[in-house]
Amino acid sequence: MAYDEELSERIRAHLEGEPGLSEKRMFGGIAFLINGNMACGVNKTDLIVRFDPDTHTETLAEPGAREFDLSRRPMKGWVSVAADGYRAEADFERWVARGVGFARGLPPK
Repeated sequence: MAYDEELSERIRAHLEGEPGLSEKRMFGGIAFLINGNMACGVNKTDLIVRFDPDTHTETLAEPGAREFDLSRRPMKGWVSVAADGYRAEADFERWVARGVGFARGLPPK
């Protein structure tokens, strides 16, 4: 499995109608972008979320969260969330909203 298609469909359905939404294959999975900036995505079975790097330590302390690290160089402001951290609908919505909010705050690409 390259990435969890069910999770990508869940994100797609949640973001339907979001202005500036696009999709792009990235990190061996799929990314959802707002105005050209990545908000969230899927890598294997993890939800990938981009967020304010100033909240990195606090965000990593949340259930299911760990550093997003594909090349042994963790990316500050990016997190991988294991299924236990996004399985509940409220948790899923919170993570996706965090990514969308961060992407909306960046200049369009």
